[in-house]
Amino acid sequence: MNQSAITVRYAKAFFSLAKEKKQLDQLKADIQLVYQICKNNDDLILLLESPIIKSSKKAALLKQIFENTIETVSLNFLLLIVKNKREVNIPGICRNFLELTRKDLNIKSAVLTTATEVSSGILKKVEKLLGEELKATVELSAQVNPDILGGLVLRLDDKQYDASVATQLRKVKQTLLESEL
Repeated sequence: MNQSAITVRYAKAFFSLAKEKKQLDQLKADIQLVYQICKNNDDLILLLESPIIKSSKKAALLKQIFENTIETVSLNFLLLIVKNKREVNIPGICRNFLELTRKDLNIKSAVLTTATEVSSGILKKVEKLLGEELKATVELSAQVNPDILGGLVLRLDDKQYDASVATQLRKVKQTLLESEL
């Protein structure tokens, strides 16, 4: 079976359970924690992907890591994934679950890239303006990339608005090269 189909099915099933139990907010927080730990810990991913380590050992380790930090429902879900030998898909399942939750709660993700650090006050204002414009809750994160020279690049879901100095210079250069020919 296709890996992405597996992750979507498990994510949808857990999402439905979270809605049914009216625990979406708490289970979303649990899955975010699991996803962040998976993203930031290469050793855990290697362990989950290892065909040598038995599923029972993987389940015991996940239980040890998450037992006192996430809800029992979330822990049981992780243990079910391991029992079904789909532990390699845990990060993908988490990602798909978080995406389903964002859609359901009308939350948009945005990344603001600038050449220098932006204050938290400005980030809050941008987040508020985007929220009002999109009529949604916006989760805004900031990145610094000195290569853009100035201006900003705003990535909102799957769209990107590039108002960087580097892009403007590239466009001017392209125009000059085309007019020379």
